[in-house]
Amino acid sequence: MIDELEIRTAAGTFDVLAAGAPGDREVLLLHGFPQGAREWEFQLGVLGGGGCHVVAPDQRGYSPGARPERPADYRIEELAGDVIAVADALGWDRFDLIGHDCGALVGWAVAAELPQRIRTFAAVSHPHPAALQQAMAEDEDQAQRSHHLTELRRPRTAERTLLADDCAALRRIFEWKIPEERVEEYVRRLARPGALTAALNWYRAMDLAGPIGPACVPTLYVWGTEDATVGPTAALATGKYVSGPYRFEMLEDVSHWVPEEAPEALTRLLIQHLLAHRD
Repeated sequence: MIDELEIRTAAGTFDVLAAGAPGDREVLLLHGFPQGAREWEFQLGVLGGGGCHVVAPDQRGYSPGARPERPADYRIEELAGDVIAVADALGWDRFDLIGHDCGALVGWAVAAELPQRIRTFAAVSHPHPAALQQAMAEDEDQAQRSHHLTELRRPRTAERTLLADDCAALRRIFEWKIPEERVEEYVRRLARPGALTAALNWYRAMDLAGPIGPACVPTLYVWGTEDATVGPTAALATGKYVSGPYRFEMLEDVSHWVPEEAPEALTRLLIQHLLAHRD
């Protein structure tokens, strides 16, 4: 059973999905762009029914109650602070952290800066940011794959492009890899006033971020070989930026949308990762 709840913090009120019983192993799931907590529905059901207390928030900008207007309010430091604020509100001293896409970017920052709070970390699709930045600078293939980042940062232009023609471009982002009804749910939410701008502010604030250090907790990185935005150079280099125990898994013929495109395969890897690091 998955519950819909609200968590109040100093940064605002976050809408969350939760499964499992308080007191079970604590697991926090961070979604990517342009999705929401619902992308973790399969993992919530399995992990929540398997001895974990799993919580997936709609993150800053995606929760209407935590939607500041300034792009600067979406700096990685603020987003990482939200993770800890949600955990504190839940009474979690240490927890397992799992992130996909931009949620993984936030997870890399938390795993590097606050390892005392993180039992394990699992990143899905998004490599360590230093590996990605180096690949963008040195690998023409990755530079081409990352070209969309420039487009997403354009004030007002990105919103007009993505919302035009009944959100046709926003729908195309998903590459027809996940169920149509789920795409429609995400599109419907981001088409509401202010929602898409808030989500895009994550990208507009990226240039304000400082360097992110190595993850020093047990880390799993899962990458789909058909990911259109992350190529093999960045994916293979990510291990250089993990100082704790590290496992890298490639999912053949899977694209960027791993949690929903290959839910069984990903969840199996997540369970193995959690069981390997119980302390």
